[in-house]
Parts: sequence; C-alpha cells; structure tokens
Amino acid sequence: MTSSPAEEPTSRSGIGNGRRPGTIPADDQEIDFRKYIDGAAVLGAAANVIMQLASPGVGYGVLESPVDSGNLTKHPVKRTRTTLTYLAVAMLGTEPERIAYRRAVDTSHRQVRSTAQSPVRYNAFDRNLQLWVAACLYWGARDLRDRMRGAIDPEIQAAIYRNSARLGTTLQVPPDMWPADEDAFDRYWAENLARTKIDPPVREMLDEIVDLRMFPRPVQLLGARFNRWVTAGLLPPHLREEMRMRWSDRDERRFARMLRVLGRVSSVLPTALRCFPINAYLLDFRIRRKLGMKLV
Repeated sequence: MTSSPAEEPTSRSGIGNGRRPGTIPADDQEIDFRKYIDGAAVLGAAANVIMQLASPGVGYGVLESPVDSGNLTKHPVKRTRTTLTYLAVAMLGTEPERIAYRRAVDTSHRQVRSTAQSPVRYNAFDRNLQLWVAACLYWGARDLRDRMRGAIDPEIQAAIYRNSARLGTTLQVPPDMWPADEDAFDRYWAENLARTKIDPPVREMLDEIVDLRMFPRPVQLLGARFNRWVTAGLLPPHLREEMRMRWSDRDERRFARMLRVLGRVSSVLPTALRCFPINAYLLDFRIRRKLGMKLV
C-alpha cells in the first residue's frame, strides 16, 4: 500500500513561484477574505477528518501517533482548538504568524512516523500527505459554502483559491505543489479521492469521533445522531460507503434545505459573527504568542 494518495510529488507552475510561501499576490491584496470565511464550516469538522484520514498514510499516522496531547479522542477540546487555530492562522494570519505556527506544529510532527509494525509507511513531514490534508480542507470549505450560499464571483473565487495554497504552505508543502488552478485542483481531487480507503482500525477510531464518544454521555445523547447525519451529508459518496453510512434521497433533500436556510441566515450576519469561531481562535493564538504560551 502507498503511504500517500499521490504516488510522486507533483511540480506545477502554479501560484507562488518566486514568492515566499503564504504571501498574498499583489492582485489579491485588496480582497477582504473574512467575507468569504464562514464559521458554519465547523459543521463539516468530522467529515473533513474522515476525508483526511481516508489517505492510509494520514489515517495510520493519526491512529498510531505517540503525541498523546493531540489525540482527538482523548483531548477533543484541545485538538479542536489546534485545528481551527491552524485554519485561522493559515487563511487570516500574517506571514510571521504562519511561520510561528508552522514551527509549533513541526514540533509535534517530528514524532509522527511509521514503525516496522505499521501497516503502511508514513511520515508527518511527507509533502504529499500534507497536500492531501490541505486539499481536504479547501474542498470541504468550498463545497459547504457553495451548498449554503451558491457560487460566488469567479474572480473572487480564483483569488480565494490562490490564497488557499497557504493551507499547505503553512505546513511543508512548496507553493508549486498546489495545483495551478481550480480545474487542476479538481483533477487532483478526483484522482486522489479514488485512491482513498478506510481500513477497519481507522474506521473504528472515526466512528468514535463521529458519535462524539470522547464527550460526556449527555453530549453524546444530544448531538451524536445529528453529527452523524451531517457528517454523512458532507462526505463524498465514496467515503460515505467506506464509512458504511446510510444516506437516502430523502436525507439529501432535507440536508439541502437545511444548508440553504443556514446560508440565508449566514449571508445577513455581520462579518465578525459570520467568521466566529475562526476569528476567536485567531485572537486566542495572538494572545498566546504575545504571552509566550504554547501554541499547539
């Protein structure tokens, strides 16, 4: 089995050539990207975790990780803060902030590598694996936003796509590994999604996350069924089948209606409210950094 959804690193003449990772192209500097970030994306958290871990190298890397403090099933609040802070810093932070967070994440990633007993070979610094994680974050956010609020102006969407390269470059992904445009991205996505699979040990861990078993029993009773339904609705059909989740035409119609209602509500909210909790995690990061606290 391969340790990555892509067999070999792909070099493309996409964004970022001749530019430091994470910098905003001159044509995009006047765009307020906060207008296009929606805190409702947290609804897709579990679905995005599944997409990421469906790459065997990522899945077993998380399953076997010795970094106990980052274990979602043991420390759900801390792990959620780490992930959402990463999104906030990557998309809304400054370049020095992205560099600082990359260094903090690297400290944890150094410990994550396969052993002789691992079913697949993996390394948390594998750029192909990191590219897949970044692609999942981008695809999930775009899919949810389009289903809630419809497609946006093509020029704005192109700028958002270019700057979404930071989801990878804030890790170790070179800018020229990010597909050159959305057509190239969609080809990359389709090719690599087809290679994903979820082995039983990884599925068991993901079921624990989807059913909120890491939270107290009252939280499970109140939210697990809804979380499983939303997660199933946001997964590509292939991964829904890999997770053995049920989904009907009726579910699809109900889910589409719910997302359209959320989109209408979201569209009239002030930017600060619509960005919550992403903006709150960015503020938390800045306070932690200023006080010299641990960032991850």
